[in-house]
Amino acid sequence: MKIVIERIKEGYVNINENKVLSINKGLLLFVGICKNDSIQEIEWAVNKILNLRIFDDNQGKLNLSVLDVSGDILVISNFTLCADIKKGNRPSFDNSEEKVKAIEKFNFFVSKLKESNLRVIEGEFGAYMEVYHVNSGPVTIVLDTKEKFR
Repeated sequence: MKIVIERIKEGYVNINENKVLSINKGLLLFVGICKNDSIQEIEWAVNKILNLRIFDDNQGKLNLSVLDVSGDILVISNFTLCADIKKGNRPSFDNSEEKVKAIEKFNFFVSKLKESNLRVIEGEFGAYMEVYHVNSGPVTIVLDTKEKFR
C-alpha cells in the first residue's frame, strides 16, 4: 500500500463535475492498493495514520494527531501510486491490485478509519475525480507499507 498523507485546512472532491464531498481541517489521503497488500498492512497503515503526530500543539510543534484535533479525513483511491516508472517513460500499473480485490481492500481500509469515530468520507472508487485542497504547512508524508513489511 502506498498512501500520500496531506495535512489540510479544507478539501473537496468533484465527481462528474459536481462538488460532492468536502471536509474541514484534517487529512487528505491518496490511497494506492498494490498487489499482495495484506490485511495486516492495512491495519498497520490505519493505526499509523490515525496516530501520526503532524498537527501543531500550543507551542507550534508537530505533536498532535488527527485524533487529538478531531479532524476530518477525506480518502481518495489512487491506483497510480503503485506505478512502476523504472523502465521507459510510460508508467506500468502491473503492481496495482486487480479491481475487485482493490475495492475490497479499499473499503476495509475506510471501514477501519471509520472505527475511530472521526468524520471519514471517501471519493468514488475508480471514478474520474477532481480533488481540491489547501495543504497546511505544507505537511505531506508518503507511507509505503512495504517498508514495514519486507
